Amino acid sequence: MTYEEIMGQLSKLGSEQTKKIYMNHGVKEPYFGVKIGDLKKLVKYVKKDQELALQLYDSGNHDAMYLAGLSINPKLLSKETLQEWVKKAYWYLIAEYTVAGVTAESNFALELAREWMHSEDEMVAVCGWSTYSNYLSITPDDILDITEIKELLLQVKMTIHSEKNRVRYVMNGFVISVGTYVPELTEEAKNVARYIGKVHVNVGNTACKVPVALDYIEKVESKNRVGMKRKTCIC
Repeated sequence: MTYEEIMGQLSKLGSEQTKKIYMNHGVKEPYFGVKIGDLKKLVKYVKKDQELALQLYDSGNHDAMYLAGLSINPKLLSKETLQEWVKKAYWYLIAEYTVAGVTAESNFALELAREWMHSEDEMVAVCGWSTYSNYLSITPDDILDITEIKELLLQVKMTIHSEKNRVRYVMNGFVISVGTYVPELTEEAKNVARYIGKVHVNVGNTACKVPVALDYIEKVESKNRVGMKRKTCIC
């Protein structure tokens, strides 16, 4: 399919109800309001065309940007392209899922996660923390930097409640990722989760809730699933 054909399909798949839901979460025009499940049906038409995926992301249309993230080959992306992507990730769904997931599977996962986490720009910092969390979920433990992860847990412990709104959310998610994907640090993550308690995030006019990290980790433990890695973090 061509770019114009894909955009036409997205337009047909959009609905006012989904548009309203996305609007409550913070999306901005242009967007059609396509459900994620329907976006996934179009992946097969984009997946083998890297240039088409890049064009879709550059459109600035939320639905097209999300579809690009589902379709792109992360290993073929340059660091420069990922830096351009993060600049355009203006709201949390693209930042936490599209850019973070793709970057975590790229050749620049740790380099960019480390850089972005320190950004003063809220959404860039969100991308950084979420990229590192996603990286933990797909990376074998024997090549993880355990010392660095411990230092990041300490940073979360000491600063999370004074961070920007959505950064608090992904920092909380980082503790969960460490506790559930890195068995060596599960107890340490639980101690941090216990210390920070409930994390308050303004989720706007939505029914979304912030998971309590300790409860989440313990639930994964009860199912004997700690340390079970994912095949992909792009979803």
